[in-house]
Amino acid sequence: MKLTETPDIVNWPVNHYVFVEKLGPFQETAQKAWQSLHECTPQLAKHSKITGHMSLYQIQPQMIYRAGVVVDAKPTSLPEGLQYIKFEGGKYSRFILTGSYANLPEACGKVFSIVENTKLPMRNDFFIENYVNDPKTTAEDQLITEILIPTK
Repeated sequence: MKLTETPDIVNWPVNHYVFVEKLGPFQETAQKAWQSLHECTPQLAKHSKITGHMSLYQIQPQMIYRAGVVVDAKPTSLPEGLQYIKFEGGKYSRFILTGSYANLPEACGKVFSIVENTKLPMRNDFFIENYVNDPKTTAEDQLITEILIPTK
């Protein structure tokens, strides 16, 4: 697993985010959320230009997982099962994982350990996993995922 262990600070932009939300432990909800999203994506793409894929999640006060896509503008129509928010972004500490999505649980565990051990000042907001490249056209060992921690 190739993971940066020293974060850089980025200002995540405001974006239009369409997603499927599931509540509960990520190991039970993430795959189901992505499956539901992928089923709706062709219909969404008829009315909105998809510009990226990312998940938003929070752990406290309850576990929320959102599998979603960034679109170029607020959608005028949404397929059933999808929700929309204007995600405000903000200041984040960014770690970068290069390699298989199967490494994400271990990578996130490592990132959370680094955050705890370094006492990184976090703000109450969603964590982000930004999937930089397309797994359909990118070799598995070259996939890039940004793991972003909301930072004060």
